[in-house]
Amino acid sequence: MKPRQIPKPGQKLPHYTSREPFEHAAAARLTPEQERYYLASQWQLMWWRFKRHRLAVISAVFLLLAYGSIFITEFLSPYNLHSRHVDQIYMPPQSVHLLHDGSFIGPFVYGTHYELDMQNLRRVYTEDKSKIHRLQFFCSADSYKFWGLIEADNHLFCVEDGGTIFLLGTDRLGRDILSRLLSGGRISLTIGLIGIVLSFTMAITIGGLAGYYGGIVDLFVQRVIEILQSFPQIPLWMALAAILPVTWSPLLIYFGITVILALLDWTGLARAVRSKLLALREEDYCMAARVMGASPNRVIFRHLMPGVMSHLIASATLSIPNMILGETALSFLGLGLRPPITSWGVLLNEAQNINVVALYPWLIFPVVPVILVILAFNFVGDGMRDAADPYK
Repeated sequence: MKPRQIPKPGQKLPHYTSREPFEHAAAARLTPEQERYYLASQWQLMWWRFKRHRLAVISAVFLLLAYGSIFITEFLSPYNLHSRHVDQIYMPPQSVHLLHDGSFIGPFVYGTHYELDMQNLRRVYTEDKSKIHRLQFFCSADSYKFWGLIEADNHLFCVEDGGTIFLLGTDRLGRDILSRLLSGGRISLTIGLIGIVLSFTMAITIGGLAGYYGGIVDLFVQRVIEILQSFPQIPLWMALAAILPVTWSPLLIYFGITVILALLDWTGLARAVRSKLLALREEDYCMAARVMGASPNRVIFRHLMPGVMSHLIASATLSIPNMILGETALSFLGLGLRPPITSWGVLLNEAQNINVVALYPWLIFPVVPVILVILAFNFVGDGMRDAADPYK
């Protein structure tokens, strides 16, 4: 190798810089997949991590279908919510058949008749296989008001004239439990969403102020949170629900229960916001914003909140099941929503008597969607929490 010569004083230095287009060595070695990963935004990274959680993805699809169904509840229900069938009181679930005497005739149900059991004082229903009632799809049956506004009679499925289709049985008034279950989902599912919006707003505002200002503000907020969390949750729900006037309309009762659930659920989220902001408020970008004269509201909502929003969304997802369970518990105890409003808790209120459940076990069916929705929310929350973890 030829040694490099030292230039003499006043001699022009040789040019050693390459005039070729600049391309960093590390960047040149990146594969398209690696480049896509390094250039992805935070939300894209979260989505890719979330998709790896199979159970969370399945649960998210289930929740999307459940919440999508509340927009067309009347169409999905085979009967009107308030339709009564006095000849089918406490009728057990009917089975759908495809074959009759070895031949395929499509989905149908057999006719039924009942006899009075005077020993147990109940009706005993039996199938009448001489009567076949075919199922029809996209048919006209019981009339209803779509969202209480538009008169209609279209249903996803129904049965031929003269037959009945009670897939989950009937209650003490002869009302179809499946139709009431679908209608109850509209109330129980939305009460969790509306409640979490109120709770989320309170948590961000109060927790953000405590975490940003600290000092006496933080001390006061923490003591209030500790006082609220020291009360037993269910007795406090019951006490606040009992305050609601009996003369209120069902709509006011609905919003009253929603506000009660939101007022008691914001404390956990507020502490999460406060702890995150305490750690981030001393970062350089936050200090620079304050030095440049940014207002506290701008610093909190423009600079600090985006850094913790992913964690807050995951926490909020885990809080929705608590609100659904709270409404179900209050309505089950008779202190929450009351008829004519129908929710899963109101339906379970009819199953309080163990003797009734022993004789008519299908009355406990409304607990199944409650369990499924709670589990789905927990799985989605776990998936979102793992996806939002920056160290994973």
